[in-house]
Amino acid sequence: MAETTNQLVPLEKLLEAGVHIGSKFKTGNMKRFVYKHRNDGLCVLDVNQTQERIRIAARFLATYDPEDILIVAGRAYAQKPAKTMAETIQAKYVIGRFIPGTLTNPANENFVEPRVVLVADPPIDRQAIQEAKKAKIPVISLCDSSNLTKNIDLVIPANNKGKKSLALIFWLLTREFLKNKGIIKSDSEFKKRPEEYESGRERRQS
Repeated sequence: MAETTNQLVPLEKLLEAGVHIGSKFKTGNMKRFVYKHRNDGLCVLDVNQTQERIRIAARFLATYDPEDILIVAGRAYAQKPAKTMAETIQAKYVIGRFIPGTLTNPANENFVEPRVVLVADPPIDRQAIQEAKKAKIPVISLCDSSNLTKNIDLVIPANNKGKKSLALIFWLLTREFLKNKGIIKSDSEFKKRPEEYESGRERRQS
């Protein structure tokens, strides 16, 4: 996996976080994002494509007002990164169980009307994806090698199960969103660290 210029972070940082690690299964949808297979059978995702998709996703999200963005994360390790991103950019979020009707039933007390939805894991967050489709809301999703991409408008190929990978991806999405919005001008102005997005670190923070 050759390192290209204009990296969002050094390649080593992505590899240390395990962003490249897929599962042993790959769907036809995700085949083009798989760089190779390891000796143990695990797919290795192309992190150059991951970074490019993060850039595209951040630019796209930045075309919306933060209150029109909904971030959804049902998987345990994705909940803190998703919430931290949402709170930092002032977007809406749903973590844990996604209540049916949240996007489609105005009588639902949890009803919201976002203009774009970002989800962490297609199988876990399938209810949100299905409702977004019905409501004609574009969907951005992190996708592992084994994920189906039906009803997803923009795929970010990445390890969406590991806590370090999820923390780094949501941290990058936050930073790039803020840069595209003009809220910060450079990477150095973004003072949060990936570790602050990581699940299980709540008690270690001062």
